[in-house]
Amino acid sequence: MNNVDFGWLPLEARAAARRLLGCELVSDIDGKMVRVRIVEVEAYDQADEASHTYRGQSKRNSVMFGAAGHLYVYFTYGMHHCINVVCGEEGYGSGVLIRAVEPIDGSDTIERRRGTSGKQATNGPGKVAQALGATLTHNGHSLVASPIRLVRRPALPEASIVATTRVGISRAVHELRRYYIAGNPYVSKK
Repeated sequence: MNNVDFGWLPLEARAAARRLLGCELVSDIDGKMVRVRIVEVEAYDQADEASHTYRGQSKRNSVMFGAAGHLYVYFTYGMHHCINVVCGEEGYGSGVLIRAVEPIDGSDTIERRRGTSGKQATNGPGKVAQALGATLTHNGHSLVASPIRLVRRPALPEASIVATTRVGISRAVHELRRYYIAGNPYVSKK
């Protein structure tokens, strides 16, 4: 798993979202290794009314305006962490929300962290962060180093990627900025 390479970033958010499908995240937090495959994502950038970056750079979202290949972590609804891969050119706020993942290794750790098993353990953005052990302390973390790394895998054929509207937003609701691997059982909503 040493083929981490960000030569393919930066990319426009929608292109980066499609490219991240099938890639892996490897977490080694508290001595527990977890490896997952990214199966569902959403694209956000500063031209998008639903994005944290739409109104410009702030203390909270500054990581999204930084270098591609870093983790943007935020806390939502007073209870969930969510993780994004920063993907654009420096100075332009953009990122890809990781909505769902498929466990590869460390299912026992994921189940312990989540208190549940099967698809329900990783089929939502808050679930993904908890399964990986990601918190606000990982905001700004470079995904080429532990404790959370991004591992590039071959790009999926476009025919295997479904594009649809995003989940749980109130602005730009009709834009096709959510992507998932067709037929994957870990996708949060079909």
